[in-house]
Amino acid sequence: MRAVFLDFGTVSHDDLDTTSLERVLPGITLYPTSSDAEVDERIAGCEFSLTNKLNISRARMRAVPGLRFVGLTATGTNNVDLEAARELGVAVCNIREYCTVSVVQHVLGVMLALTHRLREYGQAAVDGTWAKCEQFSVPGAPIRELSGKVLGIVGFGTLGRAVAKAAQAALGMRVLVAQRAGSSSGTSRDADTTSIIGPVRVTLDELLRSADVLSLHCPLTPATTGLIGRRELSLMKPEALLINTARGALVDLDALVDALRGGDLGGAAIDVLPQEPPVKGSPLFAPDIPNLIVTPHIAWAAFEARQRAVDELALNIEDFLRGGRRGRVV
Repeated sequence: MRAVFLDFGTVSHDDLDTTSLERVLPGITLYPTSSDAEVDERIAGCEFSLTNKLNISRARMRAVPGLRFVGLTATGTNNVDLEAARELGVAVCNIREYCTVSVVQHVLGVMLALTHRLREYGQAAVDGTWAKCEQFSVPGAPIRELSGKVLGIVGFGTLGRAVAKAAQAALGMRVLVAQRAGSSSGTSRDADTTSIIGPVRVTLDELLRSADVLSLHCPLTPATTGLIGRRELSLMKPEALLINTARGALVDLDALVDALRGGDLGGAAIDVLPQEPPVKGSPLFAPDIPNLIVTPHIAWAAFEARQRAVDELALNIEDFLRGGRRGRVV
């Protein structure tokens, strides 16, 4: 069984144990990266093609008649032509719930960093500001407690639920959840949540007006592209925080920058951009934007989560070879 992993370097930083993959696919070739031209060359004659983010198109699948399986070390499947896979009889598997703890840690971490103004006060400690003070501490931007504040969640799947539960349990926050698209207006108790969280679903506009922290966990679809734009930001409290660990194109970045500069939003933490890597830059990279944390798509990337991703993929392959459908989307 000829098998390749086309972009293993996006998952492993030369630190992961590949035993599980090599056990189910002996002789698998692990490439750190692959250019477009190299993808076509490397999957030729393969039965198993594994990737994290590279594009597996209809043309590529048709060019490899012996291809049986496309495996992803990600939940999103937008980089694979699923309709073509169905027509051509190619199995496609993704993985889920492998990075939940990592994302929860990231969301709570940036929430606390923004609320406690850790970057600004850390800088004041080392740039001489503190030494010039006439008192024992540095006066500056207000620090606020999160207990009792409202956490607004857009996208209440595995990640949204886990973030809500952790924020409630660890920080004493109250939780509101945006209604699903197409649901009736008004508030409603979410019957499919646990009694520990017990959040209420409200319209997106009501959520925006109420949230002290807004955290995005929804997929990118035509309906959610540009979900948070100028109008939506104008509805938020001027001291509110926005956190996006989902998809970059959910947020209008120019509008976000203007809101932060104008004091219309209290802060933001952005881990995802519409284009990654941002070869043409980003409006978020200007040095004068207050209370902004930008990270290079690392919320998911704890060592344990990356190792779990590899091992989950191996379990999907093992099950496929036995005739099962574990992790199958096609």
